[in-house]
Amino acid sequence: MTSRERIRKTINHVQPDKLPIDFGGWLGTGINVSVVYQLRQKLGLDKPLTPVKVIEPFQMLGEIKDDLKKIIGIDIASLVGSKNFFGFENNDWKEWKLWDGTPVMVPEMFNTKEEKNGSIFMYAEGDQSYPPAAKMPYRGYYFDLITRQDKIYENNLNVEDNLEEFNIISDSELDYLNKQALNLYSNSEYSIFGSLLQTSFGDVALVPGPTLKNPKGIRDLTEWYISLVVRKEYVKKIFSRQCDIALENCKIINQSFGKLIDVMFVTGTDFGSQKSTFISEDLYKELFKPVHKKINDWIHENTNWKTFMHCCGSIEPLIKEFIDAGFDILNPVQISAAGMDPALLKKKYGKYITFWGGGVDTQKTLPFGTTQQVREEVKKLIDIFFVNGGFVFNTVHNIQANTPVENIIAMIDVLKKYR
Repeated sequence: MTSRERIRKTINHVQPDKLPIDFGGWLGTGINVSVVYQLRQKLGLDKPLTPVKVIEPFQMLGEIKDDLKKIIGIDIASLVGSKNFFGFENNDWKEWKLWDGTPVMVPEMFNTKEEKNGSIFMYAEGDQSYPPAAKMPYRGYYFDLITRQDKIYENNLNVEDNLEEFNIISDSELDYLNKQALNLYSNSEYSIFGSLLQTSFGDVALVPGPTLKNPKGIRDLTEWYISLVVRKEYVKKIFSRQCDIALENCKIINQSFGKLIDVMFVTGTDFGSQKSTFISEDLYKELFKPVHKKINDWIHENTNWKTFMHCCGSIEPLIKEFIDAGFDILNPVQISAAGMDPALLKKKYGKYITFWGGGVDTQKTLPFGTTQQVREEVKKLIDIFFVNGGFVFNTVHNIQANTPVENIIAMIDVLKKYR
């Protein structure tokens, strides 16, 4: 099978010829740029000090080029908009270095300012005339978002303020995406993963407005979570309008190049902590499920896309609601969280939802285990999840900085042997 055929079989719960693999299809299935650099050096793919592109500056994810894709066996290609997490385009690359000296390439508007203590500030659209949107701590590997919250006046809350960054796709952006999609479809056999709809529905990575120079509305995370209880009507209005925008984008994309896409990202809102859910089933059903279902229903009625949701943590009690809301795919399958036993998940939900992730624990085993422990866990999880399709191998969220390259190679070796 081609990669495209393999993914299509899998997400339709038909056993493919071999296990599908994803790294880099979405911003939660990638690899930190420092690890990509070390991996390419270890595998002899580059000359020493050859920089790797930072394709997503918030989490500092590295570009996974075709040569590395072939070695790992990746089946997915990512289709995303022209602008990144901080609102500037990934173009006109320039050299930069991580604090440990790792050479990387960053976009032209990756304009940072270093403080005396070594922290580095990042700016929305690269514009330093506005307050910074994020900070990388001294000797850090990622940017932490900075809350830029004006005083909240209850009587003057304006729904549009929390919608400023969500827009219907412009003609120029559509042309950009159409060219990218046609290129991926015509010149590769990868299955295409789209992240294009302008949805959020409370994703805390987007609530602070990292793409905006001067975000307005409710942008403080504490206030946002409070709002789910005390400002329900305001939140419902935000979600309703976001849903309208997403549905319009669905129509535009589907008419232009929709037949080329296999998987569409719908939401990345986390509902779980390490030990439990942090939202009740009733609140999910009241606030989130109506808009989730509306988008999923439209997609299933009008396209061949499978809908993808990312939701971290201990969320087993909510999975039945996700399935009822129409989601086809669940990521990252955080097997290290309470109640997320892989065998239980596969037995209860494997007929109804595709598990995209859960292939190895990135909190303990991959970064801190031995190579033998990595091999054993990867093999065990393939044996559990890869039955009757419905499983795309990926780690539990992104591969983190400082993960030993030897452990990643051990993972790749098991994939080659057992996939």
